[in-house]
Amino acid sequence: MDKYKKLATNTLIFAIGTFSSKVLSFLLMPFVTRMLVTSDYGTADLVQQTANVLIPIVFLQINSAALRFALDKDGDKADVFTVGLRTTFKGFAVFLLFAYPISFINIGEFHLGNYLVLIYAFVLVSGLRQLCQQFVRGCGKVKIFAIDGIIATATTLAFNLLFLGPFHWGVTGYIVAIIASDACSVLFLFVTCKLWKFVKLKGVPKQTKFSMLKYSIPMMPTIILWWIINVSDRYMVTAFVGAGANGLYTAASKIPNFVIMFSSIFIDAWQLSAVDEYDNEGTADFFTNVFRVYSGGVFAVASALIIACQLLTKILVAPSYYDSWQFVPILIMATTISCHVNFLASVYMAEKKNIMAMVTALSGAATNVILNLILIKSIGALGAAIATLVSFIVVFVTRGYDTKRFIKINYKTPVVIAELLILAAQSAVMLIMKLGVVMYAVEAVLLVLMLVLNFKPIKELLTLIIGKFLKKGKNNSTT
Repeated sequence: MDKYKKLATNTLIFAIGTFSSKVLSFLLMPFVTRMLVTSDYGTADLVQQTANVLIPIVFLQINSAALRFALDKDGDKADVFTVGLRTTFKGFAVFLLFAYPISFINIGEFHLGNYLVLIYAFVLVSGLRQLCQQFVRGCGKVKIFAIDGIIATATTLAFNLLFLGPFHWGVTGYIVAIIASDACSVLFLFVTCKLWKFVKLKGVPKQTKFSMLKYSIPMMPTIILWWIINVSDRYMVTAFVGAGANGLYTAASKIPNFVIMFSSIFIDAWQLSAVDEYDNEGTADFFTNVFRVYSGGVFAVASALIIACQLLTKILVAPSYYDSWQFVPILIMATTISCHVNFLASVYMAEKKNIMAMVTALSGAATNVILNLILIKSIGALGAAIATLVSFIVVFVTRGYDTKRFIKINYKTPVVIAELLILAAQSAVMLIMKLGVVMYAVEAVLLVLMLVLNFKPIKELLTLIIGKFLKKGKNNSTT
């Protein structure tokens, strides 16, 4: 199958599963924000994010190794999954030993000990789901992966409606809904893919275990550093401003997920193509062509989202959360750059070189912490959004420079800078003018400019794909 056609096919399949789960997060927001006051919503988010940062530490980020090594055509899939499963259960056993000291951790109004059982259950079940998901995806079962996304969407919706509605479980119900949905996902993947057939009781080569851990362990600090950039500001907002302010900031961070939704649908498919095509002829041109369209699409979605952010906030959250819109434009810009950073991660993945991925993430994490300490104290939660944006810019620049060692991608840097400046102008107009016909007129002009700026690369790739199909059709007709 032609590499562009294969990428498009996989993107469509992943879109089916990913789109539904991403849309769910928006559909649930009106319900969740009405069931939880801002302080409870902020607390629920901190419980979830605490568990998320513990998962790569407890399980040595083995799910990433399961994906990468399952992609190897000459590897033993059973060895890969067995190493992943053993690492997961051994890591959780060690994690249990730290329950007592963890229970005494407090961050402002947030007391970790009050939610310790929920955190442990979340870490185990979510860790198992990530392992199963990535292994299934690495084995090429993309349709099963997509169906799992749809099922996870349905179960998360059902459990949230039940636990936050009739049961009135509050913060506990919000977290238990996620745990229950993840458990259903693990069961589904085990049954449909017969994952028990990939479990070995003995006979796994030590070299497989060593190679997988050598790949995954350097990713642990990278994941933690990403967590620092993406989530640590919520802890600082809670500590410096309060749980209520963090609830507003958390609500605002959900709306930029529209950009992530567009990006993640593509990135899941792109990682498979990036590995498959990495050592083939014309790799640099392939990466460049895909990057141009991907970048243009992300910027276009972000530009449209900034115009609509006030309306979306009014629709998606309870009235008490409406002031959160003021954080959204900057967070959209930050999310846009993070999508570009994720694209470059595919280079490190294909090369199986994660040390510089960690180093580049470290540059962003250090920037984020320093700016958070300075800005949150002076301008509140808006300072956290600005710190996140600057941090992602730092990582993108350092990672773009470093990956030139492996593959020379033509980023069209002046175009990317122009696109970023358009988003900055839109954000400034929105935050300064706030409302009015003039504001929306200026925003519309900037959106049109963004679309015009990205018309050529999208047209080029469409022409390339159509040309490939026509050429293939002619070849088939002459055989």
